[in-house]
Amino acid sequence: MQSSTWRSYVRADARRNLGKIVEAAAEVVAERGVNAPMEAIAKRAGVGIGTLYRRFPDRAALIAAVGDHYIHTMAEALDAAAGSSADAWSAIWDFVCWVAEPGRAALSTALAVLPEEAIVDRAEFARVRAGWVERFAGLVRQAQAEGSMRPDVGVEDLIHLLNVFTCHPEQLPAPVAADPGRYLRLMLDGMKSGAATPSGA
Repeated sequence: MQSSTWRSYVRADARRNLGKIVEAAAEVVAERGVNAPMEAIAKRAGVGIGTLYRRFPDRAALIAAVGDHYIHTMAEALDAAAGSSADAWSAIWDFVCWVAEPGRAALSTALAVLPEEAIVDRAEFARVRAGWVERFAGLVRQAQAEGSMRPDVGVEDLIHLLNVFTCHPEQLPAPVAADPGRYLRLMLDGMKSGAATPSGA
């Protein structure tokens, strides 16, 4: 094998290992929290512990990568919902329900215990999040222009809703926490056009 081809192979293999580690870490963190054993993450990824530490010198670096992976995944899911749904409201509905799926919400809950500077304030996370929020806001404006979403709801309302249901389930009453998807869908229904309470009621 020529040296240039070999180097390309090695780089591709390294990228595959990196992706496997980050995806495995996301799964394990969702299941066991941000203090999950590094050995468990390496085992889930199918790599040796030495390989893991060569890519991520400490837990903080790995968890930061999980945060970046998470926000990239959300941005991709939003784009996919917008591209495959019949209208803006359907895209919003599909995306919100996707974010709140149990395994994905568990990862949000695990990451939410970290200080903001560990993930949220990092440049890559902040950059992707800003773009994701703007595209989400565009869907809200489009749904309102189409007449399917009440005009007094903003993208911030949807983000607050997701934060409560996915990042801070401990704040939910026990019956809601037992079946959060049902209550999330009920609250989404309240955002549809025509659901607004008349002023002064």
